[in-house]
Amino acid sequence: MRLGIFLLATRFPARPPAPAHRRAKDELRSDAQSDAAALARTVEAAVAAERAGFDDVWLAEHHFMSYGVVPSATLLAGHLLAATSRIHVGTAVSVLSTRHPVALAEEAAMLSLLSGGRFRLGVGRGGPWRDLEVFGTGLPRYEHGFAESLDLLLTSLSADRVSAEGEFFRFREVPIVPRAPVPPPVTVACTSPATERLAAERGLPMLLGMHVDAGEKAAAVARHGRPGLPHISAHVAQVADTREEAVETLMREMPRWLGPGLEGYVAVDDRPRPSPDPVGYTRRMCDIHPVGSPDYCVESLRAAAEKTGIQHLILMVEAAGSREATLENIARLGAEVLPELRG
Repeated sequence: MRLGIFLLATRFPARPPAPAHRRAKDELRSDAQSDAAALARTVEAAVAAERAGFDDVWLAEHHFMSYGVVPSATLLAGHLLAATSRIHVGTAVSVLSTRHPVALAEEAAMLSLLSGGRFRLGVGRGGPWRDLEVFGTGLPRYEHGFAESLDLLLTSLSADRVSAEGEFFRFREVPIVPRAPVPPPVTVACTSPATERLAAERGLPMLLGMHVDAGEKAAAVARHGRPGLPHISAHVAQVADTREEAVETLMREMPRWLGPGLEGYVAVDDRPRPSPDPVGYTRRMCDIHPVGSPDYCVESLRAAAEKTGIQHLILMVEAAGSREATLENIARLGAEVLPELRG
């Protein structure tokens, strides 16, 4: 079993102040919830994950929201690859609807070469968000251009030269520089049967998100229909002495940062969106993911792997909403959960 962590790099909002007599001296530091603090915490968590024995770190990419303050997962991946020596670093995901596939392939090849093959490229279609307007790629690219973008990316990762005569990309032949003799592995984030089919047709594994349970992931694997591919399954993971304590922590802390974060998803057009329900979403995460004692987390992850057939699990470890809780969670998962799963 391969086990990694998944980092959102959320900017946590300030907690309500404690009574004056219980306040720590640094509790109200002005930089406690800044973008700089969120990024520093993310780097620290990645280094801690390597120390704790995880196999890889996966980085989310977002624009214009506090839910995640990393606008370029490849850029942060380069920093983390330089700050570590063993662990692999992947993007979860680089959004093809707002990136040029050739430029992304160049970056991926460079990171693979510089890191000795420790870089992994996860890509996805993204959403109909205002990023499309800001970066000029537009709604049609999101709605109809993912397959063309993905094919151009794959060609650019494997060929010496590339040209394009498609609907969204047209250019004369150019050499690919730098080129990695062994391209980094590519995984596709899948949230629909159409994207599952697209990944299967190209022989690519899927990245299945936290919002679906093991049964839904097993169904996606069955629809994909390509046995033996190294799919990846994302899970919220929070370890505590008891199941009750872990659930109480997430129900108290996760809606506090999740609610403001979800408000950053603004559609580029006037399509309606369901109102976010951070409390309901947190409850679902507690119900379907490893949130509990070490033994509970082990059994939850083992059951998910058995039901889905997916042997690569990545754990979102920041849900408790602070630097200290994140680092403690990584350390306890590494010491009390990973050895049992691998054993």
